[in-house]
Amino acid sequence: MKRNQATLFAAGDVNAFFGLMLDNMSGLVIMAGILTGVFGMPRDLVLSRMLPGSAVGVLLGDLLYSWLAWRLARRTGRSDVTAMPLGLDTPSTFGMAFGVIGPCFLATKDPHLTWQVGMATIVLMGVFKVAASFCGPALRRSIPRAGLLGSIAAVALLLIAYLPFLKLFASPVVGFLSLGIVFISLLARYRLPMGLPGALAGIAAGTVAYYLLGAAGLLPGGAPAPLAAPQLELYLPLPSLEFLGGIPRALGYLPLAIPFALATVVGGVDVTESAAVAGDDYNTRDILLVEGVATLVAGMCGGVMQSCPYIGHPAYKDMGGRAGYTIATALFIGAAAVTGCLSFLVGLLPEAAVAPILIFIGIEITAQAFEATEKRHYRAVAVSFIPVIACLTTIEFGQMLGGLGKSAADLTGDLLATWQATTILGNGFIVTSLLWGAAFANVLDHRPGKAAVYLLLCSALSLCGIIHSPLASGAMFSPLAPPLPIAWHLAAGYAAMALSFGLLSLLGSPSAAGE
Repeated sequence: MKRNQATLFAAGDVNAFFGLMLDNMSGLVIMAGILTGVFGMPRDLVLSRMLPGSAVGVLLGDLLYSWLAWRLARRTGRSDVTAMPLGLDTPSTFGMAFGVIGPCFLATKDPHLTWQVGMATIVLMGVFKVAASFCGPALRRSIPRAGLLGSIAAVALLLIAYLPFLKLFASPVVGFLSLGIVFISLLARYRLPMGLPGALAGIAAGTVAYYLLGAAGLLPGGAPAPLAAPQLELYLPLPSLEFLGGIPRALGYLPLAIPFALATVVGGVDVTESAAVAGDDYNTRDILLVEGVATLVAGMCGGVMQSCPYIGHPAYKDMGGRAGYTIATALFIGAAAVTGCLSFLVGLLPEAAVAPILIFIGIEITAQAFEATEKRHYRAVAVSFIPVIACLTTIEFGQMLGGLGKSAADLTGDLLATWQATTILGNGFIVTSLLWGAAFANVLDHRPGKAAVYLLLCSALSLCGIIHSPLASGAMFSPLAPPLPIAWHLAAGYAAMALSFGLLSLLGSPSAAGE
């Protein structure tokens, strides 16, 4: 009994809880802000139906991951098992908002039908992920570690660490104060006075500095906006068949939705390998199955956001987290959603004080990718960063164009060609990164025949838009009717490279293999 208790809860769970909880809360508030602020959807529907239903997925998924950690600890006799973190998928949050829910509302002007379509889309994504979970173990066994960890490291450094780092410059005193405390305590393992958890101390110090500077009129952006009192109201997201009314329209959005679901499945395989490297060897099928079930149940309860395992497991393990942080996150997010306190809680904490937690997680995951990969495969890890760089570029320049009141349609000449190429490279980035890393790892091992298999898979996936979709939305399409001829050229390019590797495998010197 003592061993099990130590497995579930530890002092490090406080640090880990703040990181996972704040990440999930931010996702819920971002979705609410987009749907109500950008598309003008009814606030009551978003807050009382969509957000609580989405939170159910986090509640269920994190509790199930806590149970898997407890089971692994019982089986191995270890007391240092860390639960896999689960949360709301950020890329598909924007994809659902701008690609499914918003356009559907603008087209129908019917908020209830739009909600049904969003629910149905999430339910269908959940069904897809449950079915795909049984293929996960085979993927993990067949793909080199450089591909699995390289793709996840690219996302960690460029999306999870870099983008939050920009928030620090909006309020440098707050941001760097919090960053310094987080780094010295969590990265350098420096013990803080009175044993304070690093994440809590960093956020608290940054938040106090933010409001003191604001009161003195010394914040770069002026005084902080006054906080509105939390409005407590009970929302109970119960499972129903309400989503059935949205199935017909939801089928039309699947070409956009399925790539997001597939990306989390691939990401789930990645994070399972990452956790194994950190010492917690979970069953890949179990991790993916929980993810799929959590997404499915969220959709049935009114949610419009999919759940997925987060890539921060090694970072949470380094914080000293066990299973307590996922249990606490599940209960906190569930309670905050059903009581309507989300907006108040997120508004209370300045972004510059919270961002260092995400920066730490991104750096920790990137470091693990190189530490756990054989040195000869470092170049393969580096190659896997390129598609994610393209994704980051489209995010940043897309926001810049929007701020200028422009869009990609206003570009001409070389700028337009560069934008189109960057968009194509970035669409489906996590799958592309994984396949490029795996292919190049085999090239470095002098196994061009195996590399050719991954390149042929790239060729097939580019023909239907799972990777390199030329559509701005990143949606899939029929290989018989691609939206632009570039899809055929991409497929042919990959096939030509695969053919050259295949010939080298047949004609090359066997003595060179494995050198």
